[in-house]
Amino acid sequence: MKRRSIGLISALFLTLFSCLKEPGPGGTSTITGKVYAYDYDADMINLRAQYYAPDEDVYIIYGDDSIFSDRTQTSFDGSYRFRYLRPGSYTIFVYSKNLKTKLPPLVPIKKTVQILSGDQVITMEDVEINK
Repeated sequence: MKRRSIGLISALFLTLFSCLKEPGPGGTSTITGKVYAYDYDADMINLRAQYYAPDEDVYIIYGDDSIFSDRTQTSFDGSYRFRYLRPGSYTIFVYSKNLKTKLPPLVPIKKTVQILSGDQVITMEDVEINK
């Protein structure tokens, strides 16, 4: 009888804690947005053009991880999308040239968003970068 109780308690414990889902893939929500670029000359002084940036790498961090969890590239119109996300906290970032100190040469431009429930489509404000 004692062995059966321990087995039942163990099964209940595993069931309760295996249902707690961390941020990440496996859900029904989506994060979308666009990357807007300010394109400077080689000296990073004169602005040559500005546009929605195609072929830029966009990264996502699930929860409070310290490294990126997934990456995608922007489309021809600068848009990106991360799909199949569970509720939780997410950080989106894109690398930008550093205009202020030039070192480091690239800096991450980060935006954080919270998915509160399933089936959400969250459109982020534009991420602005320097090229």
